[in-house]
Amino acid sequence: MDNKKLNEAVEQIPVPKEKVYNAISKGINRDAGSGHGTKKKILAGAVSAAAVLGLTLASGFVSPAMNNVLANAPLIGGIFQEFNDQMGVDLASQDAVTELNQAVTKNGVTVKLTSAYFDGSIVSITGFVDDGVENGRNEEGEVSFDVNFENNKGDNDPWLNGKSNDIRKVESGYHFQWKMNYPHETFNENFTLPVTIHNINGIQGEWNFDIPVRQDVNRTVAIDQGQEYPDMGTSIRIKEILTAKESSSLVYETTQQYKYDDIRISKAVDEKGNVYRFGNQTILSESEQEEGYHNTVRTEMTKLKAGITSLTFYPEISITAPREEQLLDKKSFTLKSERLGLGLQVNDVEQKGDQVVVDYQLTGLPENISDHKQEVTKHNLGYAFWLVDKDYVSKIDPDNPFPPKNHGITLNKVKVVDQATAHYQSTFDLNGDNKIQDFNLEDTVLQFEFSSFASSEELKPFTVEVAAGDE
Repeated sequence: MDNKKLNEAVEQIPVPKEKVYNAISKGINRDAGSGHGTKKKILAGAVSAAAVLGLTLASGFVSPAMNNVLANAPLIGGIFQEFNDQMGVDLASQDAVTELNQAVTKNGVTVKLTSAYFDGSIVSITGFVDDGVENGRNEEGEVSFDVNFENNKGDNDPWLNGKSNDIRKVESGYHFQWKMNYPHETFNENFTLPVTIHNINGIQGEWNFDIPVRQDVNRTVAIDQGQEYPDMGTSIRIKEILTAKESSSLVYETTQQYKYDDIRISKAVDEKGNVYRFGNQTILSESEQEEGYHNTVRTEMTKLKAGITSLTFYPEISITAPREEQLLDKKSFTLKSERLGLGLQVNDVEQKGDQVVVDYQLTGLPENISDHKQEVTKHNLGYAFWLVDKDYVSKIDPDNPFPPKNHGITLNKVKVVDQATAHYQSTFDLNGDNKIQDFNLEDTVLQFEFSSFASSEELKPFTVEVAAGDE
């Protein structure tokens, strides 16, 4: 058989793409903890891929179909395949991922950061931590990082909002991926991101890195069109769409009468029927103005198609209402949320030793709710009640609501008395982690969060014009 016919015959052989990716990933895994350079990783990945497909590289012949797979899955993309990160795989095939080789060892634990990418509003960092972490206090197979970015400290670090973590056990350690939402209003496409790991699995140390992050310039589609919903006391204005290589992000502004209402866009559909989904949100700005509360939000979005002329947005709103409260100087009472149309009929409040038992019924719930929603209701009731020392109610910060330590109980154990009539009992432990010093029923306020039982409501879709653009 001549070479042309051989090519044609081999071209008909289906290429097991998943095996190629897995082999590449395994090749990288075997070398991740060795401390050696890139050349060994490339060799290990290439040999694994060749072994899976039974290729005879020495012959100089490689199937064109195989060429296509390898061309679209460069070796650095193997780690993203391992984490099921299709965006990372695609960016790697476009040479849009920065390879890293930064390693730091502290207290017997080595951390090596291996790659970074920035696309749209998403920043990804991958790395490897050796099995020294198993000397920490976590369970086997668990890895937790106490980490901050840009020299921020603690939970106030904006990079931590919506941050996801993924871990994979490999030989001699663990691969990990962090994905963060870019937290700033103005994009800097090329910058250095300081990373500080304070401890891993409870093992103290300062693992410090400076990560170069780069992104091609976003294409911006200005829109500045919106819709008002006077019955809901809110409006939505679509400001712009930013499109990078593999993703887009939507920037929109809401104006609302009620500060804590949550307004989101569930999907968008263009005039050709393409559906766009939305992910994590980043709040860019918040302010109170004469006409209401203003929020500017950026959210992840499926990549915008080129050449479209309109988008129809489908928003929804989760209505919130203030906590209703009652001093427990009486055994029975009724609380109502006029805005939500819900009620709480308390039948009895009784202290039994180191427990307080509240017997009650919910009113205004939809009829014939599903078993799943009944389970959700029971779950939410465990968090909907607060018992608060009456002298400390005014000291609760509405923007970060939580009773002062030793002056509030925020959890309870729920018992279903009669599902058909929404009849429940909640039991509060007076000697639990959350407690009230010198507890006395007559000096305690019961607060109830009705918003936990309000379903999201779909708002009327609206259509905006979009300027056509190129890919």
